[in-house]
Amino acid sequence: MLKFISFGSGSSGNCYYFGTATDGLMIDIGVGLRTLKKYCKDYGIQLQSVKHLLITHDHADHIKSVGSFSYEYQVPVYATKAVHVGIDHNYCIQRKVSDEMKKYIEVGQPFTVGSFHVRPFEVPHDASENVGYEIQVEGVTVVIITDVGSITEEIKDVISRANYLIIEANHDVEMVQSGPYPPYLKKRILSPNGHLSNTECGMTIAENMSESLRHVWLCHLSEENNHPELARKTVEGILRNYGIVPGKDLKLEVLRRQIPTGVYELVKSEE
Repeated sequence: MLKFISFGSGSSGNCYYFGTATDGLMIDIGVGLRTLKKYCKDYGIQLQSVKHLLITHDHADHIKSVGSFSYEYQVPVYATKAVHVGIDHNYCIQRKVSDEMKKYIEVGQPFTVGSFHVRPFEVPHDASENVGYEIQVEGVTVVIITDVGSITEEIKDVISRANYLIIEANHDVEMVQSGPYPPYLKKRILSPNGHLSNTECGMTIAENMSESLRHVWLCHLSEENNHPELARKTVEGILRNYGIVPGKDLKLEVLRRQIPTGVYELVKSEE
């Protein structure tokens, strides 16, 4: 049975854990290592069981502890060449990933690590490079799309295959426009290489999901330009307009910025 935990989602730090009975994988590690150790102890997870680390992009809230984690547990780090270079040059990362732990992946090229079959796909964002991941393991398909400025045809296609989807609902557009951010930052957030709004997120799910989609988690919410209940209600309202009823047709939840989710069990079919 595949287990999923979000240890943090947002600009304060992102980290997502997936584990089987014999294998473990993390996507991004933007939380402090001491904090992560405490969380894993609370949930009975042995960090030594995490054998693979996948990185989406090289912004600090996704890579803060990548070098330290890789060094302490001797875990290989999978990222594109551009992202590895970005990590090397990011001044926020005190310990870099050693050369022997760097594993290079290519956008659109599937690869297998342990029990996990992975396909990285391009995600528009203003990083050195940014990917989402489509992961197949134990008969389920999990898709993670975070820090996404706009929705491409490939992203739509990937969502159509997902059983479980983690997707950004970063902001409410009106909150951004009327808020205190300087114009250049508002422009960045709202640009095609910025972040996805609640409305864009809801429309993307409703227009591209299949009947096999069972659970959606909204991720990477802005602290200043969003609220968990606002994001959930906005997305739920759009889904209902399309005849999709959260709680009946699928589960819809919001990942909190600095609060772990607890353990989800992801299975082929749910009762």
